[in-house]
Amino acid sequence: MKARAGIIFLLVIGASIAMTASTALGAEPIKIGIIQGLSGPLEIYGKAEVTGFKMGLEYFTKGTNQINGRDVTLVIEDTQLQAARAKMLLTKLYSDDKVDLAIGPTSSGVALAVLPVARDFKKILIVEPAVADSITGKDWNRYVFRTGRNSSQDAISNAAAVAKPGVSIACIGQDYAFGRDGIAAYKEAAEKLGAKIVHEEYCDPKGTDFVAPIQRIIEAMKDLPGPKYIWVIWAGKGGPIPQLISAGLDKYGIEITSGGNVLAALKMMKPLDGMQGATYYYYENPSNPVNDWLVEEHFKRFNEPPDFFTCGGFAAAGAVVKAITAAGSTDTEKLIAAMEGMEFMTPKGMMKFRKEDHQALQTMFAFKLKVDPDVEWAIPVLTRELTMEETAPPIVNKR
Repeated sequence: MKARAGIIFLLVIGASIAMTASTALGAEPIKIGIIQGLSGPLEIYGKAEVTGFKMGLEYFTKGTNQINGRDVTLVIEDTQLQAARAKMLLTKLYSDDKVDLAIGPTSSGVALAVLPVARDFKKILIVEPAVADSITGKDWNRYVFRTGRNSSQDAISNAAAVAKPGVSIACIGQDYAFGRDGIAAYKEAAEKLGAKIVHEEYCDPKGTDFVAPIQRIIEAMKDLPGPKYIWVIWAGKGGPIPQLISAGLDKYGIEITSGGNVLAALKMMKPLDGMQGATYYYYENPSNPVNDWLVEEHFKRFNEPPDFFTCGGFAAAGAVVKAITAAGSTDTEKLIAAMEGMEFMTPKGMMKFRKEDHQALQTMFAFKLKVDPDVEWAIPVLTRELTMEETAPPIVNKR
């Protein structure tokens, strides 16, 4: 009887091991949806995000494309920067494609439109790279996390570059969520440091003629004592910087200040040698093994450095791999529990999802532009790293 019981026990254990192995081998893939503006004026951002996410997934899974032994499948969609289309696509990803979570989108206006979809389906949406404060502010819900920086993080770091008592600043930006939230946050941050915001201009995001708003700014500032700055916040192609450069601001003692941007935009900043500002990412600023790998591999594969939003996609991948690994599951509630307060590595260094609003706290980089005739763009030379504590935005949500 003892021998028979032992044989039965071994058979049960063997069957259990076989079933476990079979389950692992036949495990459903983890499905991740990506919605980005892959066409239109912000396509350079969206395409860099997708490239960065794929490279980040490769790096953080050590080339296996597996998390917890499960393959990862990406379903990538182009929002075309249209809010209605983005809502439709995210609904499709959650309902038809059965993705476990989603990443995106590019535009702040589009992001605000899709936040309720994540809430209705009770599925995670990692917002990357849309910036408006309201995404993790008044319009936030508990299924929304953001690896991208928000307007306040941009504003706090950029204000620190020039704002102090006696400084006068005018602001010019796009007339939609990104520009308005950005200027509101910048105004608050700059005035806390003692500067005075004397004028604000909001322009058509598709506009090309900035003569009138520039003249209004000059009229508001020309007779003020210095130092005087115009802070520019602009996303995508175009923008007022070239016309500001040719507007003869020097004779009024007015300087331009702005945040870092994609390499294409930094090319337009070559006349601004010495300009001060702060940036989310420039490939030469962070010093860590993750960024070293990204820079080296990006040069190998594309013969150019990773851009501003390549880092963003990479960071989102780091968050996804860490979250699913820690949760041991793709169950939404287990993911939320794992992600609240979670620290994860990125090319910028460590980020941390704040529990109260799921905004990723992160380092920002103060810079001074340097012009090198052998480099196509103005180089944001690092002057100081601003810690995640220094750039932490206000908490708006009361949970």
